[in-house]
Amino acid sequence: MQRKVLVIEDSAVSMNLVTRLVQQAKLMPICAATLTEAKHLFSQSNPEEFLCAVVDYHLPDAPHGEAIDYAIASFVPTIVITGRLDEETRTHVLSKEVVDYIPKENTQVYDYLSRLLARMEKNKHIGVLVVDHMRSSRTSMASLLRRHNFETFEASSAQEGLDILHQRDNVQLIVTDFKVPDMNGTQFVAELRKSWPKEQLAIIGVSSGNSALLSARFIKSGANDFLQKPYCHEEFLVRIMQNVEYIENVETIRRAANSDYLTGLPNRRHFFYSVNHVARTSPALQSVALIDLDHFKRVNDQFGHDAGDKVLKEVAKLIANHFSDHNVSRFGGEEFCLYFANVAAEEVDKSLESFRRAVRERPIRHQQQDIPISASIGVTHQGRKNLDAMLAKADELLYRAKSSGRNQLQSDLLA
Repeated sequence: MQRKVLVIEDSAVSMNLVTRLVQQAKLMPICAATLTEAKHLFSQSNPEEFLCAVVDYHLPDAPHGEAIDYAIASFVPTIVITGRLDEETRTHVLSKEVVDYIPKENTQVYDYLSRLLARMEKNKHIGVLVVDHMRSSRTSMASLLRRHNFETFEASSAQEGLDILHQRDNVQLIVTDFKVPDMNGTQFVAELRKSWPKEQLAIIGVSSGNSALLSARFIKSGANDFLQKPYCHEEFLVRIMQNVEYIENVETIRRAANSDYLTGLPNRRHFFYSVNHVARTSPALQSVALIDLDHFKRVNDQFGHDAGDKVLKEVAKLIANHFSDHNVSRFGGEEFCLYFANVAAEEVDKSLESFRRAVRERPIRHQQQDIPISASIGVTHQGRKNLDAMLAKADELLYRAKSSGRNQLQSDLLA
């Protein structure tokens, strides 16, 4: 279901711009120029379909933010945009339970709105842990975070925070006060960094202390950021967004470095890293298989390179689904490699044979044409050898499968 965004804006220029931003975020804009029109459109829809509302502060029939109150009362997370830059308007808006306040100051604020719209959906799957000995402070921060759709967790001590971290694998950010009962905030950060690096878990330190050195102590202990209490509503949420985006950007870079650009499967470098890590546990059983698509050059020559790319992508999906519990990789060209740990040789061969048949029985559809494909497979179960030796043996068996007519499995279990 495509989520909707209620846009209430009387300026045609701003409406067009916000509408494009909503569409770029793959959301559906429901547009109204007045509060009356917005009420009518909203009443015709299912409220649960709305991700949020983007509401102008001043409207012809709602000059003092009445449309904001309507959106909030309708239980729709509300982002306010306004051309008014005075402090009184800002204070009035932020006194309400809005997601954020965006003045129409320059083009960059619309970039911020675009990021915010994308975040509203993503944040539903992200956990944020608030650690503070004062319940009122924890509740206040958690309330702000929930406006941005984060899943929030609260802890009154460092140990309680650690327990939550071990129980919840979706926590990407911790906001911790300096005054924590069982250890101070910088000690807590240092303890966290023993198990969670900055690229995996962001930490923001907060404190009401007047020491100018406290921010440096937090950063030197391993925190990503620091906030001084009392903090500005907007600054708190901007820093939250920046730190969550940092975690995501690092993960994007890591995924790009470890993945094959065409198929999305792990690449050769990551395959060796992962398999060598598993091999250090000395699994009792090890198998390595090489899969090569038969006559792949003919596919490119006859149907074009776009068709060849389509074949590789579809075969990669089949490999990922068929061998989801094992290490797989695109080794290069039309060749794929698989590693099995602690799986009986007979089961490995059975699974590979099932995959070979599935490839043969499933031609790839491209531009109203069916492209028949098949695969040759070589697999070795000589697990006491190192990985390079197993790959060499699998390659030898793959060559045997090719030279024996292709579209077959050659295993040293049967040799």
